[in-house]
This record gives sequence, structure tokens and C-alpha cells, in this order.
Amino acid sequence: MVLRCSVVLGYWCLRMRQHKVQGQRNVHPHLDTFRMLCGGKKSYFAATVCIVTLTSMVTLSYLRLQRPPHLPKIIYEVSKCRGEITNSTITPLTGNRTFIVSPYFDNREGKVTRVIGIVHHEDVKELFCWFCCQPDGKIYVSKATIDVHSDRFGFPYGAADIVCSEPENCDPTYVSIHQSPLGNIDQLPSFEIKNRKAEPFPVDFTVCISAMFGHYNNVLQFIQSMEMYKILGVQKVVIYKNNCSHLMEKVLRLYMEEGTVEIIPWPINSHLKVSSEWHFSMDGKDIGYYGQITALNDCLYRNMQRSKFVILNDADEIILPLKHPDWKTMMSSLQEENPGAAVFLFENHIFPKSISTPMFNISSWNTVPGVNILNHVHREPDRKDVINPKKMIVDPRKVIQTSVHSVLRAYGNSVNVPMDVALVYHCREPLQANLPRESLIKDTTLWRYNLSLIMNVNKVLYQTVL
Repeated sequence: MVLRCSVVLGYWCLRMRQHKVQGQRNVHPHLDTFRMLCGGKKSYFAATVCIVTLTSMVTLSYLRLQRPPHLPKIIYEVSKCRGEITNSTITPLTGNRTFIVSPYFDNREGKVTRVIGIVHHEDVKELFCWFCCQPDGKIYVSKATIDVHSDRFGFPYGAADIVCSEPENCDPTYVSIHQSPLGNIDQLPSFEIKNRKAEPFPVDFTVCISAMFGHYNNVLQFIQSMEMYKILGVQKVVIYKNNCSHLMEKVLRLYMEEGTVEIIPWPINSHLKVSSEWHFSMDGKDIGYYGQITALNDCLYRNMQRSKFVILNDADEIILPLKHPDWKTMMSSLQEENPGAAVFLFENHIFPKSISTPMFNISSWNTVPGVNILNHVHREPDRKDVINPKKMIVDPRKVIQTSVHSVLRAYGNSVNVPMDVALVYHCREPLQANLPRESLIKDTTLWRYNLSLIMNVNKVLYQTVL
């Protein structure tokens, strides 16, 4: 009815304007139409009331249709914001195939809370953010946009961004996630929203190491990687730890006490069947590689306001500069050459631990479990028709979503760093095990750092293992 009235009224107004231009000829037929709409009244006062009423109804109807459905709406008020605040790294939602990791404030595309989580890609259809605003105690509910990351590699569960618009008139400190817009916020787990305040970066470089699992015990190589990171310029290393050996725990404790390492507990196997493979076809579990992609995205946002650059690699990988002494000078040069770039990609090269050059056989290190990277300086040649995977140094404020070897969404360009500038030193099992030693390429770049590295590693070993 409203639509019919508005159409006819609009048509009548248009015709009135046309007749006014034409000297107001033949107006009476349209006055008759107007009288019909307004109950046949001849009074111009009644006509005015009718116009105002119809216009108001049409306007309200239009606004209702145009209002974005995801904007927060007040559902009730409380005297005080309550709810159980959770500090768990992975929190399952009751009766829903959703796991919350952490929410982050994100104002790059509007005033939103971006929740890093894990969801079942088919079964999770709707989620809602519940915000409690202090001091008035108004409870706002905002329907979430659920964005499951494209790099799921066939597993039923994957990393997801659960994005909710925040109330315009308050900056909520906590958020609850629920599968319904109805309920009681006091009965929902509450999560602190991080990154609310932008601050000067306390560090230049943070390394994110995702998913330490399998009772990790490669102690010597881990210490060597840590000390190489520090020599190259890192100030913080964030490790998502599922489990490791007792000896490794001792080493981690030392690095935590000196302020270099931050441990994020990662008990993902308490909630899902986890695979140590990257693709579902290799191991048909719930989620791949201990939820590595979710951990990397959380690490990215966790350090968005804390670190100028974030480095995404594994504990057995080192981004090794060839033209520069450290990461700071290398990145300064790369940024100057590539203004506006968000992501710098470095080629991964395998230095097989099966091929040894015993230049640095330090007797005290022989009792320590793990690989001595100083003795592995032969790298495999490139394989025909195979693109080497890459690891990244990123400006976290320009990245929206990341995978393991590339970003999925970002505001700036990605730059492939030439191999003569830097490469990823990756000491591990060989990929080309049948190659004879003479087919490998000797690359002793790592030896440039041998004096500092040996001294620093010894210092750590004598405080922990030895």
C-alpha cells in the first residue's frame, strides 16, 4: 500500500510540475486522483496532512530497507558489564563449530572488531558480536561477517576473520561471540579487544614461529636460530607452543626471562583432530599443520601495533642477507627501492642436514640434541619446473590476511626479493636426497657470523643445557 501511494504521489507531483511549466493546464484530473488518495477531501489542509503522512511512511520504509543489517543494535541495558573474561588462547563456543583465538580493533576500513578464529567452513552460518558499553551498560549486538580464509587446503576447519561493526558512540573493551542475537551476555565468555590504542613501535623486528609441536627437541638448532635472529636485529620472537621436550622448556624459559621470547599456548589438539601435514589429501583430519595459518594471522595482529616489521618463518629457517650485514639495513634499502610495498618475499633454499662440512666441530655441542647449522653450508640446486616456496617480512599494518608463503589480502604490493640480496637458509631433511655432494652449491654466507654466533650459543648452553 505504501509503495502504491508513493508511486502515485510521485507521479502526481511530477505531473503537477509539468502542468505548472505549461501554464497549469488540465490540473483537475490529477486533483481528482489526489482526492481519491486522501479520502476524497476537498480541503487543502487535509491534502497537506496526507502528503506529509505518505512522505513520512515512504521515508521510514526506505530507511528501514537501506539500513545495513550488520550495524550494532541495542537489545537491552544492564547496570554493569559482566561476563566471564577468558584468557585461553583457543576458546570453543558452546554448541557451535567455532573456536575463538583473539579479537583485535581494526579501523583501517571502518570501526570494526576483527576476531581471529577457527570455524567449520560449511556448518557455521551465523555469528553475532555482543558489545557491552560502559558506563551506561548498553548491550549492542552486531551481526558478524564470517570470512573463512581461502588457504584451507581441503581441511573442513580453517582460519577465519569474524568481523563486526562496533557501536559508533563507544569504544568497547570486551566482546562476546554468540550464535544468536538473543540471550544473556552474563552467560557468554568475554574476550578483551586488543590494539585499541595505537602506540609507537617498541621493536623493529618480531619473528612469528607457529605451532611448535611433536615434543620438539631440536635444541641446538633452535638456540642457533634464536641467536642468529638477535644478531640480525630481532627484539621479539613469538612462539605458538603446542608441546616440546623438558630440555626445550628450559631453553624457552631462559629466553622468556631475558625478554626475547613470548610463548602463546596452543592446545589445538584438545579441541580438534590435528594433522602434521599441510593438505587434507595427505591426512584427513579436522585442520592442517596444527592450525599454523590461524596462529600466523593471530601473531600478525598481536604485533600490529608493537612491531615495525613481522617475520613469518619456522624455527629451522633464517632469512639471511647477502648484501647487507643485518635486517635493518636490508629493509631500509628494500623499502627505498619499493615505496609502498607491504610484503617482501624471500626464496626458501634447502641446506640438507645429511651433507656435512665439519668446519666447526665444537665438542661441548655434541652432547646437545639437534643440528649444528654451521656444519651445513651446501644447498640444493633449484628443481626444474618447481617454484621455491617463500617466507616473508611484512609491514603488519598493511596486511589483512596471511597464509604461510604469501599474503591473501593486503593494502600494498608484494615484492620478490632477488636471491643475490637475501635467501631463506633452511637446514632440514633433503628434498633431493639422491643428489651427489658435488651437485650441491656451497654457500658459506652463514660463516660470516660464526664468531658472534659461537660465543652467544655457548653462553645460552652454559646457562641451560651444560
